Amino acid sequence: MHQEGDGGIGGPERAPAANQGPSLRPQAESGPSGEAEGAEPRGDGTGQKKSGKSRRRRGRRGKGRGKAAPAAARAEKAETAPPPASGPSTRSSSRPNAREDKLYAALDLGTNNCRLLVARRAPEGFKVVDAYSRIVRLGEGLATTGALGEAAMARAIDALNICAEKMKRRGVNRARTIATAACRTASNGPDFIARVKRETGLSLEIVSTEDEARLAVAGCAPLLDADCASALVFDIGGGSTELIWVRLENSGNGKCRPVIGDWISLPCGVVTLAERHGGVDVPVNVYGNMVQEVADHLAPFLGRLREERDSRRPFHLLGTSGTVTTIAGVHLGLERYDRSRVDGIWISPTEVHRVTRSLLDMDYRQRAAHPCVGQERADLVLAGCAIFEAIADAWPAERLRVADRGLREGILMSLMDTDANRRKRRRRHKSKRGAARTEANA
Repeated sequence: MHQEGDGGIGGPERAPAANQGPSLRPQAESGPSGEAEGAEPRGDGTGQKKSGKSRRRRGRRGKGRGKAAPAAARAEKAETAPPPASGPSTRSSSRPNAREDKLYAALDLGTNNCRLLVARRAPEGFKVVDAYSRIVRLGEGLATTGALGEAAMARAIDALNICAEKMKRRGVNRARTIATAACRTASNGPDFIARVKRETGLSLEIVSTEDEARLAVAGCAPLLDADCASALVFDIGGGSTELIWVRLENSGNGKCRPVIGDWISLPCGVVTLAERHGGVDVPVNVYGNMVQEVADHLAPFLGRLREERDSRRPFHLLGTSGTVTTIAGVHLGLERYDRSRVDGIWISPTEVHRVTRSLLDMDYRQRAAHPCVGQERADLVLAGCAIFEAIADAWPAERLRVADRGLREGILMSLMDTDANRRKRRRRHKSKRGAARTEANA
Protein backbone atom coordinates (compact mmCIF):
# COMPACT_ATOMS: atom_id res chain seq x y z
CA MET A 1 0.00 0.00 0.00
CA HIS A 2 2.95 2.29 -0.48
CA GLN A 3 3.00 5.20 -2.81
CA GLU A 4 5.49 7.98 -3.32
CA GLY A 5 4.62 11.64 -2.93
CA ASP A 6 2.28 13.32 -0.52
CA GLY A 7 -0.90 12.51 -2.43
CA GLY A 8 -1.90 16.11 -3.18
CA ILE A 9 -5.20 16.87 -4.82
CA GLY A 10 -3.49 17.01 -8.19
CA GLY A 11 -2.71 13.32 -7.80
CA PRO A 12 0.13 11.28 -6.33
CA GLU A 13 3.58 11.96 -7.71
CA ARG A 14 4.30 8.33 -8.39
CA ALA A 15 2.16 5.25 -8.88
CA PRO A 16 1.38 3.16 -5.80
CA ALA A 17 2.56 -0.41 -5.73
CA ALA A 18 -0.17 -2.81 -6.73
CA ASN A 19 -0.80 -5.30 -3.96
CA GLN A 20 -3.53 -6.80 -1.89
CA GLY A 21 -3.35 -4.22 0.88
CA PRO A 22 -2.12 -4.31 4.44
CA SER A 23 -2.27 -7.37 6.61
CA LEU A 24 -4.46 -6.95 9.67
CA ARG A 25 -2.24 -9.14 11.81
CA PRO A 26 0.35 -7.45 14.00
CA GLN A 27 3.89 -8.01 12.88
CA ALA A 28 6.15 -10.06 15.12
CA GLU A 29 8.90 -7.99 16.68
CA SER A 30 12.44 -8.98 17.57
CA GLY A 31 14.12 -7.57 20.66
CA PRO A 32 17.81 -6.79 21.07
CA SER A 33 20.06 -9.78 21.45
CA GLY A 34 22.00 -10.42 24.69
CA GLU A 35 25.56 -11.58 25.31
CA ALA A 36 26.84 -14.66 23.53
CA GLU A 37 25.95 -17.88 25.28
CA GLY A 38 28.75 -19.85 26.92
CA ALA A 39 31.17 -16.91 27.11
CA GLU A 40 34.22 -17.64 29.23
CA PRO A 41 34.06 -15.79 32.59
CA ARG A 42 36.79 -13.34 33.34
CA GLY A 43 39.42 -13.84 36.02
CA ASP A 44 38.98 -12.55 39.55
CA GLY A 45 41.49 -9.71 39.06
CA THR A 46 43.74 -10.69 42.01
CA GLY A 47 46.80 -11.65 39.93
CA GLN A 48 47.22 -14.88 41.93
CA LYS A 49 48.07 -18.06 40.06
CA LYS A 50 45.39 -20.71 40.20
CA SER A 51 46.27 -24.25 41.24
CA GLY A 52 46.38 -27.00 38.63
CA LYS A 53 43.31 -28.60 40.17
CA SER A 54 41.48 -25.33 40.04
CA ARG A 55 42.54 -24.80 36.46
CA ARG A 56 41.37 -28.31 35.57
CA ARG A 57 38.00 -27.71 37.22
CA ARG A 58 37.72 -24.38 35.47
CA GLY A 59 38.66 -25.99 32.16
CA ARG A 60 35.97 -28.63 32.60
CA ARG A 61 33.39 -26.02 33.53
CA GLY A 62 34.46 -23.81 30.62
CA LYS A 63 34.32 -26.72 28.24
CA GLY A 64 30.80 -27.68 29.28
CA ARG A 65 29.63 -24.14 29.36
CA GLY A 66 31.30 -23.14 26.08
CA LYS A 67 30.12 -26.04 23.91
CA ALA A 68 27.59 -28.44 25.34
CA ALA A 69 25.37 -25.84 27.03
CA PRO A 70 25.17 -23.48 24.04
CA ALA A 71 24.50 -26.37 21.69
CA ALA A 72 21.59 -27.51 23.83
CA ALA A 73 20.29 -23.96 24.13
CA ARG A 74 20.54 -23.46 20.40
CA ALA A 75 18.71 -26.71 19.71
CA GLU A 76 15.94 -25.77 22.16
CA LYS A 77 15.69 -22.30 20.64
CA ALA A 78 15.43 -23.76 17.14
CA GLU A 79 12.49 -25.92 18.23
CA THR A 80 10.54 -23.19 20.04
CA ALA A 81 11.34 -19.97 18.19
CA PRO A 82 8.67 -18.66 15.78
CA PRO A 83 9.58 -18.22 12.13
CA PRO A 84 11.13 -14.86 11.27
CA ALA A 85 8.70 -12.08 10.47
CA SER A 86 8.48 -10.77 6.95
CA GLY A 87 8.28 -7.18 8.14
CA PRO A 88 10.91 -4.47 8.42
CA SER A 89 14.54 -5.44 8.53
CA THR A 90 16.90 -4.65 11.42
CA ARG A 91 20.41 -3.32 11.37
CA SER A 92 23.38 -5.65 11.57
CA SER A 93 23.80 -4.70 15.22
CA SER A 94 21.35 -5.79 17.89
CA ARG A 95 19.58 -2.41 17.87
CA PRO A 96 16.38 -2.25 15.78
CA ASN A 97 16.18 0.15 12.87
CA ALA A 98 14.59 3.16 14.54
CA ARG A 99 13.21 4.50 11.23
CA GLU A 100 11.37 1.30 10.33
CA ASP A 101 10.30 0.62 13.93
CA LYS A 102 8.49 3.97 14.04
CA LEU A 103 4.79 3.63 14.75
CA TYR A 104 2.18 5.70 12.92
CA ALA A 105 -1.49 6.17 13.77
CA ALA A 106 -4.46 7.35 11.71
CA LEU A 107 -7.77 8.19 13.38
CA ASP A 108 -10.93 9.05 11.46
CA LEU A 109 -13.97 10.32 13.36
CA GLY A 110 -16.85 10.36 10.91
CA THR A 111 -20.56 10.99 11.12
CA ASN A 112 -21.23 7.33 11.85
CA ASN A 113 -17.93 5.64 12.79
CA CYS A 114 -14.80 6.15 14.83
CA ARG A 115 -11.87 4.25 13.34
CA LEU A 116 -8.21 3.89 14.33
CA LEU A 117 -5.30 2.21 12.54
CA VAL A 118 -1.80 1.84 14.01
CA ALA A 119 0.96 0.63 11.69
CA ARG A 120 4.65 0.66 10.88
CA ARG A 121 6.42 0.88 7.55
CA ALA A 122 7.11 -2.46 5.87
CA PRO A 123 8.58 -3.56 2.51
CA GLU A 124 5.10 -3.88 0.97
CA GLY A 125 3.94 -0.52 2.33
CA PHE A 126 2.93 -0.85 5.97
CA LYS A 127 2.07 -3.50 8.50
CA VAL A 128 -0.95 -3.02 10.75
CA VAL A 129 -0.13 -3.33 14.45
CA ASP A 130 -3.52 -2.43 15.94
CA ALA A 131 -6.97 -1.47 14.67
CA TYR A 132 -10.21 -0.29 16.23
CA SER A 133 -13.65 0.59 14.90
CA ARG A 134 -16.88 1.54 16.61
CA ILE A 135 -20.19 2.91 15.34
CA VAL A 136 -20.84 6.07 17.38
CA ARG A 137 -23.41 7.94 15.23
CA LEU A 138 -21.93 11.32 16.05
CA GLY A 139 -24.19 12.91 13.44
CA GLU A 140 -27.41 11.58 14.95
CA GLY A 141 -30.05 14.29 14.70
CA LEU A 142 -27.64 16.74 13.08
CA ALA A 143 -29.76 17.20 9.95
CA THR A 144 -32.68 18.34 12.10
CA THR A 145 -31.02 20.41 14.82
CA GLY A 146 -27.84 21.59 13.08
CA ALA A 147 -25.84 20.65 16.18
CA LEU A 148 -24.21 17.57 17.70
CA GLY A 149 -26.31 15.99 20.44
CA GLU A 150 -25.04 15.33 23.95
CA ALA A 151 -25.57 11.55 23.80
CA ALA A 152 -23.81 11.35 20.42
CA MET A 153 -20.84 13.38 21.67
CA ALA A 154 -20.57 11.17 24.77
CA ARG A 155 -20.50 8.02 22.62
CA ALA A 156 -17.79 9.50 20.42
CA ILE A 157 -15.66 10.57 23.39
CA ASP A 158 -15.90 7.08 24.90
CA ALA A 159 -14.55 5.63 21.64
CA LEU A 160 -11.88 8.33 21.35
CA ASN A 161 -10.65 7.56 24.87
CA ILE A 162 -10.13 3.96 23.82
CA CYS A 163 -8.22 5.14 20.74
CA ALA A 164 -6.05 7.48 22.84
CA GLU A 165 -5.22 4.66 25.25
CA LYS A 166 -4.30 2.31 22.39
CA MET A 167 -2.01 4.94 20.85
CA LYS A 168 -0.35 5.62 24.20
CA ARG A 169 0.11 1.93 25.01
CA ARG A 170 1.60 1.22 21.59
CA GLY A 171 3.98 4.17 21.81
CA VAL A 172 2.86 5.88 18.60
CA ASN A 173 5.49 8.28 17.23
CA ARG A 174 3.50 10.07 14.51
CA ALA A 175 -0.25 10.49 14.20
CA ARG A 176 -2.93 12.38 12.39
CA THR A 177 -6.41 12.47 13.91
CA ILE A 178 -9.20 13.89 11.75
CA ALA A 179 -12.91 14.65 11.96
CA THR A 180 -15.08 14.88 8.87
CA ALA A 181 -18.61 15.90 7.87
CA ALA A 182 -20.41 15.94 11.25
CA CYS A 183 -17.88 18.23 12.92
CA ARG A 184 -17.48 20.22 9.71
CA THR A 185 -21.16 21.14 9.50
CA ALA A 186 -22.32 21.21 13.14
CA SER A 187 -22.73 24.61 14.77
CA ASN A 188 -21.02 23.28 17.90
CA GLY A 189 -18.32 21.39 16.01
CA PRO A 190 -15.43 23.58 17.28
CA ASP A 191 -16.73 23.32 20.86
CA PHE A 192 -16.80 19.55 20.55
CA ILE A 193 -13.22 19.50 19.23
CA ALA A 194 -12.11 21.52 22.29
CA ARG A 195 -13.98 19.11 24.58
CA VAL A 196 -12.29 16.12 22.94
CA LYS A 197 -8.91 17.75 23.64
CA ARG A 198 -9.77 18.27 27.31
CA GLU A 199 -11.23 14.82 27.92
CA THR A 200 -9.05 12.59 25.75
CA GLY A 201 -5.91 14.59 24.97
CA LEU A 202 -6.49 14.10 21.23
CA SER A 203 -6.23 17.10 18.91
CA LEU A 204 -8.80 16.45 16.19
CA GLU A 205 -8.37 18.27 12.89
CA ILE A 206 -11.55 19.08 10.96
CA VAL A 207 -10.53 18.33 7.39
CA SER A 208 -11.94 20.04 4.32
CA THR A 209 -13.97 18.17 1.73
CA GLU A 210 -11.00 18.57 -0.63
CA ASP A 211 -8.60 16.91 1.80
CA GLU A 212 -11.11 14.15 2.48
CA ALA A 213 -11.39 13.41 -1.25
CA ARG A 214 -7.61 13.38 -1.65
CA LEU A 215 -7.14 10.98 1.28
CA ALA A 216 -9.85 8.64 -0.02
CA VAL A 217 -8.06 8.32 -3.37
CA ALA A 218 -4.67 7.83 -1.69
CA GLY A 219 -6.06 5.04 0.48
CA CYS A 220 -7.71 3.19 -2.43
CA ALA A 221 -5.16 3.87 -5.17
CA PRO A 222 -3.65 0.35 -5.17
CA LEU A 223 -7.01 -1.04 -6.28
CA LEU A 224 -7.32 1.13 -9.39
CA ASP A 225 -7.15 -0.89 -12.62
CA ALA A 226 -4.13 0.13 -14.71
CA ASP A 227 -5.86 -1.18 -17.84
CA CYS A 228 -8.53 1.51 -17.59
CA ALA A 229 -8.28 5.12 -18.69
CA SER A 230 -10.20 6.50 -15.72
CA ALA A 231 -12.21 5.61 -12.64
CA LEU A 232 -14.88 7.17 -10.47
CA VAL A 233 -13.94 6.74 -6.82
CA PHE A 234 -16.74 7.30 -4.33
CA ASP A 235 -16.82 7.24 -0.54
CA ILE A 236 -20.33 6.98 0.93
CA GLY A 237 -20.07 8.42 4.41
CA GLY A 238 -22.52 9.09 7.20
CA GLY A 239 -22.98 12.80 6.57
CA SER A 240 -21.57 13.32 3.09
CA THR A 241 -20.52 11.43 -0.02
CA GLU A 242 -17.29 12.20 -1.83
CA LEU A 243 -16.94 11.49 -5.57
CA ILE A 244 -13.58 11.81 -7.30
CA TRP A 245 -12.95 11.44 -11.03
CA VAL A 246 -9.48 9.96 -11.49
CA ARG A 247 -7.50 9.79 -14.72
CA LEU A 248 -5.18 6.77 -14.85
CA GLU A 249 -1.92 7.54 -16.57
CA ASN A 250 0.14 4.49 -17.45
CA SER A 251 3.60 4.71 -15.91
CA GLY A 252 4.85 1.35 -17.20
CA ASN A 253 5.39 -2.01 -15.49
CA GLY A 254 1.64 -2.52 -15.26
CA LYS A 255 1.25 0.40 -12.86
CA CYS A 256 -0.84 3.52 -13.16
CA ARG A 257 -0.44 7.05 -11.92
CA PRO A 258 -3.76 8.37 -10.61
CA VAL A 259 -4.41 12.04 -11.27
CA ILE A 260 -7.51 13.67 -9.80
CA GLY A 261 -9.46 15.39 -12.58
CA ASP A 262 -12.46 16.67 -10.60
CA TRP A 263 -14.30 15.98 -7.35
CA ILE A 264 -17.42 16.87 -5.41
CA SER A 265 -18.74 16.40 -1.88
CA LEU A 266 -22.48 15.75 -1.74
CA PRO A 267 -24.33 16.93 1.39
CA CYS A 268 -25.94 13.54 1.88
CA GLY A 269 -24.72 10.37 3.54
CA VAL A 270 -26.36 7.28 4.98
CA VAL A 271 -27.24 8.90 8.32
CA THR A 272 -28.61 12.16 6.93
CA LEU A 273 -30.53 10.43 4.13
CA ALA A 274 -32.04 7.80 6.46
CA GLU A 275 -33.11 10.48 8.94
CA ARG A 276 -34.85 12.51 6.22
CA HIS A 277 -36.63 9.60 4.53
CA GLY A 278 -36.71 6.84 7.15
CA GLY A 279 -34.48 3.82 7.50
CA VAL A 280 -36.48 1.27 9.49
CA ASP A 281 -39.46 0.94 7.15
CA VAL A 282 -38.40 1.63 3.57
CA PRO A 283 -41.08 0.93 0.96
CA VAL A 284 -40.10 1.03 -2.69
CA ASN A 285 -41.47 4.54 -3.26
CA VAL A 286 -39.47 5.96 -0.31
CA TYR A 287 -36.36 4.24 -1.63
CA GLY A 288 -37.03 5.83 -5.03
CA ASN A 289 -37.26 9.26 -3.39
CA MET A 290 -33.84 8.76 -1.83
CA VAL A 291 -32.33 7.79 -5.19
CA GLN A 292 -33.87 10.88 -6.82
CA GLU A 293 -32.54 13.23 -4.11
CA VAL A 294 -29.01 11.98 -4.64
CA ALA A 295 -29.39 12.17 -8.43
CA ASP A 296 -30.38 15.83 -8.13
CA HIS A 297 -27.19 16.55 -6.16
CA LEU A 298 -25.13 14.66 -8.76
CA ALA A 299 -26.41 16.57 -11.78
CA PRO A 300 -23.89 19.48 -11.70
CA PHE A 301 -20.93 17.12 -11.30
CA LEU A 302 -22.18 14.87 -14.07
CA GLY A 303 -22.47 17.88 -16.35
CA ARG A 304 -18.88 18.94 -15.65
CA LEU A 305 -17.57 15.49 -16.52
CA ARG A 306 -19.30 15.03 -19.89
CA GLU A 307 -16.20 16.18 -21.75
CA GLU A 308 -13.86 14.39 -19.32
CA ARG A 309 -15.39 10.99 -19.94
CA ASP A 310 -14.18 9.19 -23.06
CA SER A 311 -16.81 6.56 -23.89
CA ARG A 312 -14.36 4.79 -26.23
CA ARG A 313 -11.94 3.96 -23.41
CA PRO A 314 -12.76 1.74 -20.41
CA PHE A 315 -13.41 3.07 -16.94
CA HIS A 316 -14.62 1.51 -13.71
CA LEU A 317 -16.21 2.40 -10.39
CA LEU A 318 -14.36 2.04 -7.10
CA GLY A 319 -16.35 2.27 -3.89
CA THR A 320 -15.04 2.61 -0.35
CA SER A 321 -17.50 2.62 2.53
CA GLY A 322 -19.49 0.42 4.84
CA THR A 323 -22.23 0.39 2.22
CA VAL A 324 -20.21 -1.22 -0.57
CA THR A 325 -18.46 -3.69 1.75
CA THR A 326 -21.85 -4.69 3.19
CA ILE A 327 -23.27 -5.18 -0.31
CA ALA A 328 -20.25 -7.30 -1.23
CA GLY A 329 -20.65 -9.45 1.88
CA VAL A 330 -24.33 -10.05 1.13
CA HIS A 331 -23.50 -10.81 -2.51
CA LEU A 332 -20.91 -13.40 -1.47
CA GLY A 333 -23.35 -14.99 1.00
CA LEU A 334 -20.88 -14.69 3.87
CA GLU A 335 -22.02 -16.10 7.18
CA ARG A 336 -19.70 -13.61 8.81
CA TYR A 337 -18.01 -10.55 7.34
CA ASP A 338 -14.50 -11.38 6.13
CA ARG A 339 -12.31 -8.49 4.98
CA SER A 340 -9.88 -10.79 3.16
CA ARG A 341 -12.70 -11.95 0.87
CA VAL A 342 -14.24 -8.53 0.32
CA ASP A 343 -11.41 -6.04 -0.11
CA GLY A 344 -10.45 -5.78 -3.78
CA ILE A 345 -13.18 -7.95 -5.30
CA TRP A 346 -14.95 -7.02 -8.52
CA ILE A 347 -18.74 -7.11 -8.77
CA SER A 348 -21.12 -5.85 -11.44
CA PRO A 349 -23.78 -3.18 -10.93
CA THR A 350 -26.32 -5.84 -11.90
CA GLU A 351 -25.21 -7.95 -8.95
CA VAL A 352 -25.43 -4.89 -6.70
CA HIS A 353 -28.97 -4.26 -7.98
CA ARG A 354 -29.88 -7.84 -7.09
CA VAL A 355 -28.55 -7.40 -3.54
CA THR A 356 -30.43 -4.11 -3.16
CA ARG A 357 -33.71 -5.72 -4.19
CA SER A 358 -33.17 -8.56 -1.72
CA LEU A 359 -32.57 -6.02 1.08
CA LEU A 360 -35.68 -4.07 0.06
CA ASP A 361 -37.70 -7.29 0.33
CA MET A 362 -36.53 -7.74 3.94
CA ASP A 363 -38.11 -5.98 6.89
CA TYR A 364 -35.98 -4.25 9.53
CA ARG A 365 -35.71 -7.37 11.70
CA GLN A 366 -34.50 -9.49 8.82
CA ARG A 367 -31.89 -6.92 7.83
CA ALA A 368 -30.70 -6.67 11.44
CA ALA A 369 -30.40 -10.47 11.62
CA HIS A 370 -28.29 -10.66 8.46
CA PRO A 371 -24.66 -11.41 9.45
CA CYS A 372 -23.24 -8.86 7.00
CA VAL A 373 -25.65 -6.08 7.97
CA GLY A 374 -26.36 -6.32 11.69
CA GLN A 375 -28.50 -4.19 13.93
CA GLU A 376 -26.18 -1.17 13.83
CA ARG A 377 -26.49 -0.83 10.03
CA ALA A 378 -29.99 -2.20 9.50
CA ASP A 379 -31.58 1.26 9.34
CA LEU A 380 -28.78 2.76 7.20
CA VAL A 381 -27.97 0.15 4.57
CA LEU A 382 -30.82 1.01 2.19
CA ALA A 383 -29.91 4.69 2.26
CA GLY A 384 -26.41 3.64 1.22
CA CYS A 385 -27.84 1.46 -1.55
CA ALA A 386 -29.84 4.44 -2.81
CA ILE A 387 -26.71 6.59 -2.98
CA PHE A 388 -24.88 3.89 -4.91
CA GLU A 389 -27.80 3.35 -7.30
CA ALA A 390 -27.87 7.05 -8.16
CA ILE A 391 -24.12 6.97 -8.85
CA ALA A 392 -24.37 3.82 -10.98
CA ASP A 393 -27.27 5.30 -13.00
CA ALA A 394 -25.28 8.48 -13.69
CA TRP A 395 -22.09 6.63 -14.64
CA PRO A 396 -23.01 3.25 -16.15
CA ALA A 397 -20.05 0.90 -15.78
CA GLU A 398 -19.51 -2.79 -16.25
CA ARG A 399 -17.50 -3.26 -13.09
CA LEU A 400 -17.31 -2.01 -9.52
CA ARG A 401 -14.27 -2.68 -7.33
CA VAL A 402 -14.88 -2.88 -3.59
CA ALA A 403 -12.39 -1.32 -1.18
CA ASP A 404 -12.35 -2.07 2.52
CA ARG A 405 -9.90 0.78 3.01
CA GLY A 406 -9.96 4.54 2.71
CA LEU A 407 -9.16 7.61 4.78
CA ARG A 408 -7.04 5.90 7.44
CA GLU A 409 -4.87 4.16 4.88
CA GLY A 410 -4.52 7.43 2.99
CA ILE A 411 -3.43 9.19 6.19
CA LEU A 412 -0.85 6.52 7.00
CA MET A 413 0.68 6.63 3.53
CA SER A 414 0.76 10.42 3.60
CA LEU A 415 2.59 10.46 6.95
CA MET A 416 5.07 7.78 5.89
CA ASP A 417 5.74 9.37 2.52
CA THR A 418 6.26 12.78 4.11
CA ASP A 419 8.90 11.29 6.41
CA ALA A 420 10.52 9.42 3.52
CA ASN A 421 10.69 12.60 1.42
CA ARG A 422 12.25 14.49 4.32
CA ARG A 423 14.93 11.83 4.65
CA LYS A 424 15.63 12.04 0.92
CA ARG A 425 15.98 15.81 1.10
CA ARG A 426 18.34 15.55 4.07
CA ARG A 427 20.47 12.99 2.25
CA ARG A 428 20.64 15.20 -0.86
CA HIS A 429 21.53 18.22 1.25
CA LYS A 430 24.21 16.25 3.09
CA SER A 431 25.59 14.97 -0.22
CA LYS A 432 25.76 18.51 -1.65
CA ARG A 433 27.56 19.79 1.45
CA GLY A 434 30.05 16.94 1.21
CA ALA A 435 30.68 17.67 -2.46
CA ALA A 436 31.17 21.38 -1.68
CA ARG A 437 33.72 20.59 1.03
CA THR A 438 35.58 18.26 -1.31
CA GLU A 439 35.66 20.93 -4.00
CA ALA A 440 36.87 23.55 -1.51
CA ASN A 441 39.68 21.30 -0.29
CA ALA A 442 40.81 20.41 -3.83
